[in-house]
Amino acid sequence: MTTHDPGTKSVPLSITEDEVAVYDRQIRLWGLEAQQRMRNATILMVRLKGVATEAIKNIVLAGIGKLIVVDPDNVAEEDLGAGFFFRDEDVGRKRVDVAKPRIESLNPLVVVETVLEPSVLEDDGFDKLLDGVDMVCITDSDRNSLIRLNDACRRFNKPFYAGGTYGLLGYIFCDLLQHDYIAPDRSGQKDTAKNVKNTAVYVPFKTALQHRWAGMSRRQTKELNPAIVFTVLAIWEYQAVHQGALPDDPATAAELESIANKLITEAEVNRQTLPSIPRELIDTMATTAAHELSPVCAVVGGLLAQDILKALAAREPPIANFFTFDGNLGGGTVVRMSMP
Repeated sequence: MTTHDPGTKSVPLSITEDEVAVYDRQIRLWGLEAQQRMRNATILMVRLKGVATEAIKNIVLAGIGKLIVVDPDNVAEEDLGAGFFFRDEDVGRKRVDVAKPRIESLNPLVVVETVLEPSVLEDDGFDKLLDGVDMVCITDSDRNSLIRLNDACRRFNKPFYAGGTYGLLGYIFCDLLQHDYIAPDRSGQKDTAKNVKNTAVYVPFKTALQHRWAGMSRRQTKELNPAIVFTVLAIWEYQAVHQGALPDDPATAAELESIANKLITEAEVNRQTLPSIPRELIDTMATTAAHELSPVCAVVGGLLAQDILKALAAREPPIANFFTFDGNLGGGTVVRMSMP
């Protein structure tokens, strides 16, 4: 079986016998065609912190074709908690230089490239980088950067993921353009299993941010845990006001609370469900948003990888389109933000 790798245009790639042996269990699970799509995929991962570390581990073990990691920063002491590619002796060295051999050791069949220059994420540099990849994943970034990078991905017709954590909270956003996938037909009889083709139409990140909650009942609103959603949105707005800095002091709580409540009003959230952002939540975020917690990174990074693989395999519906994780409760919800 041969297909064409979108990242390398007309170069035909096929799964070898050795690869079939390595990925046998996966092929039995989702089929040879789905594994082939993963094998032909080049994934761009930006910023090597806790969420990216977990996501990379899972997609590399699953058998993507090529991984490109962009991160110009050095390993810091705070990276050692959630970044299991790093050791004490790596502090001060470039993250990608340290991580590359350890990523390669997970699965020698996957090609790993690293990029140190931050200029590749700007304008023409990012456009050139996009030409050779099939999917983009930006982790632990600010809102304005996500808007800019997502817009660029849309110009080049590249599926886009974003994910990150703020203390006990985490999020995943995806823009898969127009995504076709196969899923079981759950409308028919239980004893006649068959698959049907579905199509989901996604929206840009900047459009999702304009989502309005008007018309939703109290119960519908409550099920989506809006307090977590608007806390994440408030953190992004705080960053935009403070040149990218995250809240990291109890004194920032009042401003963060004011931002969150303004966003809740603008989005027309059911006031019976969420009259205002819980002060306890804001107080916690004011001191923890700037810090990574390994268990939260593991959950969010694992779910991010799972959804990337699901999208590549075109099996089952991916996230549509904004997932938030609440580490206080140990659960998450998906909000369909501005999607048709």
